[in-house]
Amino acid sequence: MSIKKIRNILIFGVIAALFAAVGYWNISPERFMERPTAVVDESAIDYYAINAHSVQFLPDGKLQYEMTSDKVEHLKATEVTLLTKPDLQMYRGTTFPWHVQSERGEVNPDGTEVELIDSVRIARTDEKNRATIITSSRMTVFPQKQYAQTEQAVRIDGAGGVSTGKGMKAYLEEGRMHLLSNVRGQYEAR
Repeated sequence: MSIKKIRNILIFGVIAALFAAVGYWNISPERFMERPTAVVDESAIDYYAINAHSVQFLPDGKLQYEMTSDKVEHLKATEVTLLTKPDLQMYRGTTFPWHVQSERGEVNPDGTEVELIDSVRIARTDEKNRATIITSSRMTVFPQKQYAQTEQAVRIDGAGGVSTGKGMKAYLEEGRMHLLSNVRGQYEAR
């Protein structure tokens, strides 16, 4: 054999060894083993507050709402805020607020929607000292729109009687409520 052939064989041998090493490195059995996926804890809380108190004003300086809650927890993954025993006074710039309470609440990330859960109570006494009380097991409130709705059973005490039904749309600014189905009423005759 000539020196040229030996040199070519050695060069090709080294190149083949390099390809084999790179191939083994890239196609190692570990590459095909199932890797655990990263688990995101949907319930991870990135901050919380105890005995929280929040006040918001309208652009003209009048009080829009005042809220207290035993506990406020912010979920990192969904940006949802959880409320324990929320208590909200929705003034809307008036002196006769709607008083909103429940056992629990969930506020969407931009604060435009509040889901009230368990023992929901919305009450108001107007300028003529007439009380209106709305109760349900669950209700969605849109504070900026002064609107509330539910698909659950509802009871409305006020205007000299009691109305019950399943589902409701309440236009709080106007004091107007629409029961959607199974409506029953019991009123005092005067």
